[in-house]
Amino acid sequence: MRLRNVKNKEEILLSSHFLVKDPYSYKGRWYEYFGNKNPIYIEIGMGKGKFLIECARNHPDINYIGIEKYDSVVAKALPKIPDDLNNICVIRADAHTIEEFFQSEINQIFLNFSDPWPKKRHHQRRLSSEDFLKRYDSIFKNEKVIEMRTDNRELFLYSLISFSNYGYVFESISLDFHKDYNPEETTEYEDKFSNLNYPIYFTRCIKK
Repeated sequence: MRLRNVKNKEEILLSSHFLVKDPYSYKGRWYEYFGNKNPIYIEIGMGKGKFLIECARNHPDINYIGIEKYDSVVAKALPKIPDDLNNICVIRADAHTIEEFFQSEINQIFLNFSDPWPKKRHHQRRLSSEDFLKRYDSIFKNEKVIEMRTDNRELFLYSLISFSNYGYVFESISLDFHKDYNPEETTEYEDKFSNLNYPIYFTRCIKK
């Protein structure tokens, strides 16, 4: 993926109080960062942050953490977060390191329009692969809840099989999410694809 450089990127990253500079120091005690013991939801691959910002605004009793590995994307997202939101923060990291800064404290994971990694030899890089599901085990607090949205049918079918094989039970599945649910919070990609009348695939699954 080719990313455009962002003017004053380093300045934005250094100055924003929404970017957690040392997330590893909060492993197992993110309640101290937020100053409460509200549920914590994370979005892996938050992009420019539209979805997570809308969630934080609409659900002040839930803490939201966005994870994004690309500096340029993080630098675009941070200025969009309203200063008065105190239930949101951003971690600049690769999902492969997720166990290094969370431990038994996450209530829900969002996987929104993740990279489909279409080549078969790359399937284990998918965020819904068994490799990542094993990583998520140690970060969930109690029951494990994953919500996924994608426009990629092949990734969606792969993910349904992966979730099921790993013991997740489907609470809901939709082959046309916007028609079935009319969601209040959406991503930038989601708006783009929906406006083009592309179907959005969705599932919410739980593992006790």
